[in-house]
Amino acid sequence: MEQMNTVDISTINEKIEKESAFIDLLMMEMNKVIVGQKYMVERLLIGLLGRGHILLEGVPGLAKTLAINTLSKAVQGSFSRIQFTPDLLPADVVGTLIYNIKENDFSIKKGPIFANFVLADEINRAPAKVQSALLEAMQEKQVTIGDETFVLDKPFLVMATQNPVEQEGTYPLPEAQVDRFMLKTVIDYPKLDEEQLIIRANLKGSFETVNPVVSTEQILRAQEAVKEVYMDEKIERYILDIIFATRYPEKYNLESLKPLINFGASPRGSINLASAAKCYAFIKRRGYVVPEDVRAVVHDVLRHRIGITYEAEAENITSVDIVNKIVNEIEVP
Repeated sequence: MEQMNTVDISTINEKIEKESAFIDLLMMEMNKVIVGQKYMVERLLIGLLGRGHILLEGVPGLAKTLAINTLSKAVQGSFSRIQFTPDLLPADVVGTLIYNIKENDFSIKKGPIFANFVLADEINRAPAKVQSALLEAMQEKQVTIGDETFVLDKPFLVMATQNPVEQEGTYPLPEAQVDRFMLKTVIDYPKLDEEQLIIRANLKGSFETVNPVVSTEQILRAQEAVKEVYMDEKIERYILDIIFATRYPEKYNLESLKPLINFGASPRGSINLASAAKCYAFIKRRGYVVPEDVRAVVHDVLRHRIGITYEAEAENITSVDIVNKIVNEIEVP
């Protein structure tokens, strides 16, 4: 039995290595335009391969829009950008029925949600009804306009951005809706030498052209291949221990966290943590998941899924601090 497992792993490994060959090519193409920000680019790929969506938080000017636009060009996918504003309507996102006088009939005008890569810029600027229209499309992968239902293009990735600086005139996403995002990634300023390169490139005004290096069919094949990445039962238990520690910290020798957690991660958290770990292993061109893969993505998957109490806020303890304590306490298989 042990022997069979070993053979299986090596076969899977070979297949994944072959299927993931385009990752390096895609990264190189994106690096032509995006300086640094490797972390953000990797997270975008995890979202794409895991059929999830990503919420990016960072101050303006960190190449968030540029990153998803570059990815869409490198993947030969369609790209659309929705600038969320307080006067936006759900029809501006999904589309609407338009009355045609000549035909004496209604025709359907599809909205910007009909694209492979959708950038929802400053999602917290639009009211709840617009946010929920977008989130419904993200969850169901389909849109209903009038009495017709349209299936969205595949692959379909929504990258929503939030500006953490301004609170005025914003509508924070409710916890239950934030849970729809596979990852919430917080990005930081570039390093000094990276920013020097950014200045030079901008002053020259000579940006390299991004060429399509991967087809959407290859991405769809890769999404299927990710499912085949081997995850041992011990890794599954490790993931479940981390998730359950957010719900019942006292059972994991973490009594001090009980008064700091309002609610723990939902089952979506455990599904997405397992899926993101598989995608991370795939990006690293490996056919099996190791504990380091789980640890690499755990903050992005759980950051927005743990509710903290007023007590935690008063002590300046964030959900990331809680995840750190849990990950340091849970035994690694």
